[in-house]
Amino acid sequence: MHASLVEGKRVSIIGAKRSGIASALLLQEKGATVFVSDSAPVGEPERNLLDRRGIAYEQSVHSGKVLDADFCIVSPGIPSGVPVIRSIEKEGIPLFSEIEAASWFCSARIIGVTGTDGKTTTATLIAAICDADASALGHRVFKAGNIGVPFSSVVGEMRSGDIAVVELSSYQLERCDTFRPDVAVITNIMPDHLDRYEGSMQRYAEAKYRIYANQGSSDSLVYNLDNEMLREHFSDRKNISPKLVPFSLDNRLAAAAGCDYATADGEWLAMVTGGEKRNIIRTADLVNRCFRGRHNLENALAAIAAASVTGVAKESIRQALAQFGGVEHRQEYVGTIGEIDWINDSKSTNLNALSKAIEATPGKLVLIAGGREKGGDFSRLHDQVREKVDMLVVFGESQEKFAVELSPFVRVVHAASLDDAVKQALRYAMPGQTVLFSPGCSSFDMFENFEERGMKFKQKIREIAE
Repeated sequence: MHASLVEGKRVSIIGAKRSGIASALLLQEKGATVFVSDSAPVGEPERNLLDRRGIAYEQSVHSGKVLDADFCIVSPGIPSGVPVIRSIEKEGIPLFSEIEAASWFCSARIIGVTGTDGKTTTATLIAAICDADASALGHRVFKAGNIGVPFSSVVGEMRSGDIAVVELSSYQLERCDTFRPDVAVITNIMPDHLDRYEGSMQRYAEAKYRIYANQGSSDSLVYNLDNEMLREHFSDRKNISPKLVPFSLDNRLAAAAGCDYATADGEWLAMVTGGEKRNIIRTADLVNRCFRGRHNLENALAAIAAASVTGVAKESIRQALAQFGGVEHRQEYVGTIGEIDWINDSKSTNLNALSKAIEATPGKLVLIAGGREKGGDFSRLHDQVREKVDMLVVFGESQEKFAVELSPFVRVVHAASLDDAVKQALRYAMPGQTVLFSPGCSSFDMFENFEERGMKFKQKIREIAE
């Protein structure tokens, strides 16, 4: 739908969390008559805001009023199979995501970032790199999407020449029909959210691939050549419209002949453009608390590739990488208590992220894990747990699953809550070890989101330190 066609339309917004409220405000501003519906109670701040703006809403129910609409916007947390979505589809009412609707009004260049893991770190890195170049080029840089700021809440501030770095989950991409980033980035595709996709990796991957579905020959697609699923998917490039820009730590780039690409030769992270190699930054200058582990070097390569095809100067890329301070809740160093390091990796919401966190953390560990399981292969953890984890503290809905799968390899201690898990870890950890809080599960059994979970963990560590 073109932005000019929104004025005078009736729009139903399904979901009254951050993205739903932001979409409602944006579309009302653009001349639509908006109605918001949520199956749960709407929070007081959200109700007050909707009342001030004169936006009608309902809570704790999806009534037939939802269907009195020219089109609907669905929040990313609402799966396709719920009754209200089925009713909308049955009536033939067009249904879009918040990202799709916001993109109708975006005059900035868009760098879209998706993937199973690493997308927030990669998006944050890209934004920092572009920001380092901003003063010289006269543009502004916006971070939005799954990173925590709804695209709809900032798109109105953007002007031509600005850069919007938009982190995109598979949920947000599901209802995108015309969304077209100038640069698309796919960090990797690993098992995750299979509960939403009926156990199908292919369905999950297809949601991710929507990031480039509308790209043309003037656009670029950055992808991880070391990821098996992406390597196979892009091995036949005949039906791919955008310019492919792979990155690799494993010297697989012979398969990408003719492409620009980002690579590592052991000593340097580099960008190859038109056959000419430009060394960007020494690997040794990145390996610190913020870039522990192979996966963070992959994130850096993805950011280098995306920034390079956007036209950011080499020195701006190097400067931003050298100064990068990490991302909250992503292998975040919290502090040292009694010679024990504490790491907050609350963003670890699947077993692949947990595996990477264990690999990246040096020395012996006391691991805190658990939450709401999303499906995944625990066998990938067996060798890592046996070799690196001295004690596993489990909490939340999945603790029995963790215990059954991993107790043959490590001693398992059960905890009644996150507070109790921290107390148990403090009891068993020895000087020189690291306590790694990397749940490997979603937070929704006990918390609103992974941010709340991570803040709770950090608060507990601060209380102990005092």
